[in-house]
Amino acid sequence: MQKRVIFGGAALAIFLPFLLVGGLAFQLFVGLLAMIGVSEMLRMKQLEIFSFEGVLAMLAAFVLTVPLDHYLTFLPLDGSFTAFSLIVLLILAGTVLNSSVYSFEDAAYPLASSLYVGIGFQNLVNARIAGLDKVFLALFIVWATDIGAYMIGRQLGQRKLMPAVSPNKTIEGSLGGVGSAVLVALLFMLFDKSVYAPHNFFVMLILVAVFSVFAQFGDLVESAIKRHFGVKDSGKLIPGHGGILDRFDSLIFVFPIMHFFGLF
Repeated sequence: MQKRVIFGGAALAIFLPFLLVGGLAFQLFVGLLAMIGVSEMLRMKQLEIFSFEGVLAMLAAFVLTVPLDHYLTFLPLDGSFTAFSLIVLLILAGTVLNSSVYSFEDAAYPLASSLYVGIGFQNLVNARIAGLDKVFLALFIVWATDIGAYMIGRQLGQRKLMPAVSPNKTIEGSLGGVGSAVLVALLFMLFDKSVYAPHNFFVMLILVAVFSVFAQFGDLVESAIKRHFGVKDSGKLIPGHGGILDRFDSLIFVFPIMHFFGLF
């Protein structure tokens, strides 16, 4: 626990200044995190990171994360997705250039990995562009969900949630996580009334419950991936915490659903 606190605090001390500064520095930093996240996905499948498809998959996540059209004005408004699409085509071209050993199925995993990671981090960048309060709302929802699920699950947990994916999670803990997220978000929204625009206060409380459920699904998806590949953590970047995906798995699901409901 001491190790987790020390290195978790160090990671937060690195992340927060970039978050507060925002702009290009934050976007490039998040783009780097996305590339590391994809590298973790590749490592779990024991794929070579610096291979043809590995480098392109990491680059695909980067261009999907950073809003290229903000800086390269000749690009269309969906410049990031257009660049991502071109990289997808390059990876698929590998099935022709090296068809004897590289198939469509081989190309599908790095493509899916770059999209899974890139979409989540892209929406983190979009949330920061909309305002710091949107990012902090998502962070508070995820943290409250994790803490509430752990505490309630430990005290009252009886019925397993999805034992085949994550044996320690319980239905009681899951509900406790949702309740904790709603309570923390309620207090935050009382402090900052603009954070739930364009929705009203009570609709937003319902949406927070939805976001909390998605946060738990994000965690479960990452658990299912790790269980499939027989690994404990997605990486070893943060001692005591694992890799980038271990820290951002819930947020990768929360930011896109917040965007879907028009919060940024």
